[in-house]
Amino acid sequence: MLSTSEWESLDAVGLSELIAAGHMHPREVVETAIARIEALNPVLNAVIYKRYDAALDDLETHGRPGPFHGVPYLIKDLHAPVKGMPLTNGSRLFQGMVFDSDSALVARLRAAGFVFLGRTNSPEFGLSASTEPRAYGPTRNPWNREHSAGGSSGGAGAAVASGMLPAAHATDSAGSIRIPASANGLVGLKPTRGLNPYGPHRGDGNHGISHEHAVSRTVRDCAAILDVTAGPDVGAPFFSPRPQKPFRALINEAPRALRIGVLATRFDGAPVDPECAKAVDDAASTLAELRHTVEEARPAFDHTALIDAMMTVLIGHLAPLADGWARQRGRPIGEDDLEPMSHAIIARSRATTLPDFIQAMAVMNREARRLAAFFETYDVLVTPTLSAPPPKLGVHSTDETDVDRYLGQLFGLAPFTGPFNATGQPAISLPLSRSEHGLPIGVQVVGRYGDDGTLLQLAAQLEAARPWFDLRPVIAVEPA
Repeated sequence: MLSTSEWESLDAVGLSELIAAGHMHPREVVETAIARIEALNPVLNAVIYKRYDAALDDLETHGRPGPFHGVPYLIKDLHAPVKGMPLTNGSRLFQGMVFDSDSALVARLRAAGFVFLGRTNSPEFGLSASTEPRAYGPTRNPWNREHSAGGSSGGAGAAVASGMLPAAHATDSAGSIRIPASANGLVGLKPTRGLNPYGPHRGDGNHGISHEHAVSRTVRDCAAILDVTAGPDVGAPFFSPRPQKPFRALINEAPRALRIGVLATRFDGAPVDPECAKAVDDAASTLAELRHTVEEARPAFDHTALIDAMMTVLIGHLAPLADGWARQRGRPIGEDDLEPMSHAIIARSRATTLPDFIQAMAVMNREARRLAAFFETYDVLVTPTLSAPPPKLGVHSTDETDVDRYLGQLFGLAPFTGPFNATGQPAISLPLSRSEHGLPIGVQVVGRYGDDGTLLQLAAQLEAARPWFDLRPVIAVEPA
């Protein structure tokens, strides 16, 4: 079994290369990951479902080896069916739900050779910027266990940052890949709308707002995993073409000289935490040193109107989801089935009329187009990922029922991520800074619609200029 230092020196591509060369056996790799999860999970609570025996059996029955043959992986407990694996969406309501087939994205990960070890923790329905569901308890940030690991892919973020494994599945409807990437010091890409598949269990991912991909420690893992998942599934309503070269090959080439707009305040001009502003300023300095044209710039759009409209659309989908499962299990939704905030949001979902929904779609279209117009002038926009370092656990409580106040707090922490779910553009959080207390601070880089290749090239260039791979938390665990 690999030592801790050997394990932490490898990303997913590195593991796959050692396995392919015959230097490591897939079983050794999987057993090392299992041991890491068993040592670290009691401290962090990142993994809420384990299938170790089934994973080892998968190694024996896997067909033709894929590029990630034998590399361990974790799937988020939200909107990602895996054959035979429970999917609870972070909720007591959905306990007992099991799919008899993989989603298209999961099937592609499986075909690539990834070995699924279980599911990572998620807030109920992914409705929080912190992963603290009543069903499973809080996930703790590996850099400081009193702080949040972010949400909604907080379990995935904590698992990867702590060194349980090098990359993990994640989803994003308003920043849920990028928020935990920032909070845990990781790479987190929300790809262009339609680049990764949505189905077949759902049609369009909340009208194209929601996305799936991964959190990872390296840009090359981010690119290589995208290579095995990208492309529409059968019947997909959205399509974004892949570049002519694989993403992993593209990142070996420097991007062309880019015109980059930099925004170190909120979209309305309000300040962010000085440490987050400094992270953006430092990134801008590095980009200028890399011979890109860098200038302060602010997109012209109504952030409040866009987020309100987007949340009306997202919330509108929740009541049908919850009510559908309640009918399937044969009993109505009870008080203890959901957290107080989920009850309040589902009540709002039921109260959303068809004209409300259609009007929200119209507003989202108007403001998303205004925002996207910024990228007719600039190739890339750089912002903070979050407006402050990761908060302490308990700050984003789902025990309250004031929906507007709750959403205001959520988008107060993450004002920069949601707009690009509405536009469908690719956006990546990179771990370029640390707070004075040692907490990670991410910088978001946003590209033109469909230009994921350039975005990943720029991310790889920043990774080479400001290496972050060897920065990892030190986690004391009790001896077994």
